[in-house]
Amino acid sequence: MIKSKADLKYYLEQDRIALYRHTKRPRPAGDEIWKYEILLRKTEYFINCKKSIFGKLIAVWYHYRLRKLGRRLCGFHIPPNTFREGLSIAHWGPIVVHPTARIGKNCRIHQCVTIGATNGQHQAAIIGDNVFIGPCSSIIGQITIADDIAIGANSVVTKSFTDSGITIAGNPAKKISDNNSHSNLAKELVFT
Repeated sequence: MIKSKADLKYYLEQDRIALYRHTKRPRPAGDEIWKYEILLRKTEYFINCKKSIFGKLIAVWYHYRLRKLGRRLCGFHIPPNTFREGLSIAHWGPIVVHPTARIGKNCRIHQCVTIGATNGQHQAAIIGDNVFIGPCSSIIGQITIADDIAIGANSVVTKSFTDSGITIAGNPAKKISDNNSHSNLAKELVFT
């Protein structure tokens, strides 16, 4: 969670690395996903750190812009303070994340992913660090996903996986190999 200006700078840098960007700023035309992630982090900063009336107004403004840009990018709905540093949204396409979900650092998430609650529960998944979430996957319910897990495309995950460093896939998801997620993440990220 971003709690200071230094945290904001660190999160922005880790997100840039995770997105495989080699420039310091997004291009004026293009780089909409990177712009979305920057807006997400600035929204988190103002929500968490600026408690004055003026700070709260800026937070509302950033949150409005975040939602507007998310809709324009094919349905991104990512609430503030759900992802830690190193977020990498791989492609345009719908992504829906429940506000109670907590996702660790260095997560690479693809299009058409849902991380949600179900069956009247009000809590969503807790996902560890260095997790790769493949296209069209659903992670449903109050479950736990350990660190360094790769989730294959079109997977439906409805139970916890507490063994780190594995690959899961299928409907319902099950362990399919002992390969971790690191080959799917930016090599410059720190996997600790």
